[in-house]
Amino acid sequence: MARASSTGDWAQVRAEFDASDEYVDLSALLIASHPREVREAIERYRREIDRNPTLYLQRNNRRLQQEARKAAARYLEADADEIALTDSTTMGLALLYSGLRLGRGDEVLTTTNDYYATHESLRAAAARSGASVRKIRLYDHGEDVSADALVHRIVRAIRPKTRAVALTWVHSSTGMKLPLAAVAEEIARINSGRPDSRRVFLCVDGVHGFGVEDVSVRTLGADFLAAGCHKWLFGPRGTGILWGRREAWAAVRPTIPSFVDGSAWEAWMEGEEPRGPSTASRVTPGGFKPFEHLWAVREAFEFHLAIGKTRIAERTHALARQLKEGLSRMPHVRLITPMADELSAGIVCFDVEGLTPPDVVECLLARRVIATFTPYARTHARLTPCIRNTEEEMEAALRAVSELA
Repeated sequence: MARASSTGDWAQVRAEFDASDEYVDLSALLIASHPREVREAIERYRREIDRNPTLYLQRNNRRLQQEARKAAARYLEADADEIALTDSTTMGLALLYSGLRLGRGDEVLTTTNDYYATHESLRAAAARSGASVRKIRLYDHGEDVSADALVHRIVRAIRPKTRAVALTWVHSSTGMKLPLAAVAEEIARINSGRPDSRRVFLCVDGVHGFGVEDVSVRTLGADFLAAGCHKWLFGPRGTGILWGRREAWAAVRPTIPSFVDGSAWEAWMEGEEPRGPSTASRVTPGGFKPFEHLWAVREAFEFHLAIGKTRIAERTHALARQLKEGLSRMPHVRLITPMADELSAGIVCFDVEGLTPPDVVECLLARRVIATFTPYARTHARLTPCIRNTEEEMEAALRAVSELA
């Protein structure tokens, strides 16, 4: 249980992190500091492995991985057997798209606004399967687009040969948050007129909404969602999840041999093919890994649940809104991220007149503010707060930006 969860005091939550006060760190979308209980869990498991590696691993690995999946399921409001444990969003997307049962004549629809990990995973999958990938542009200027326009642009692009729609929940390029539930509702309507063998799967890179938004995977409406746990969730580095609806997993072939799916082991011992459809366990990649990090995912989910998903979402949005409102009042700044909460999350993108985004980042760093810029062909500066930040830090960041006029 998170020590600070019952106090209602964000200063107590901040104290759970062993992060430096030397800088105002607004780079939560990249990699996070661990809260105390995650640090302690990693160290506890590391000590146990170091003391007796073989016995501890043999006696505890499957149990601890299952406990991590159960904690993830409580957070996602899903079932544990729908969750595969991965090491990152990128691995989850690659496992999903390389395993998706596609063939010649099938198509995956995505957008030009999506990130490298989605585009490259789809390119490699298409090269193997013979399927095609089609990209549409969702928007040019995210600050003036509507939720209805986004949904309409996606849905009208779905064709009879479309088998999957690959989207990103919150775009790291602009901070735009897609109205996924509305998209899912329209795709469900399309699927109602198709046989199961030709249904359209909604596949989501969810990492920049994961740990920020107060939703369940059921209400989000996706068929699959991949996310790393080392950003706003504050989980161990090198961990992630790939969730899929139980009935949707049959559409995904395993890519990496699983060490936690007993039926795959039994089939191999008997010299046979694994029986039955694919499952999340069968798709969970095996191999030896930093088990102390993998197991400590449980504590990261428990930390969030103890504080409360609603409180975390409200706090993160409030800090991001403080930044957006402040930036929007500066004549030398162009705010890129939509102001509305329904179309944004914890990423705030902006441009400063007369400076490139990398220059903005360097200038802010000189003023003790850690920002980032978008790694896309069209770049913007970014500030990305999280629950360990304060209102005073938002004001300090705004003062630093104002000095760049």
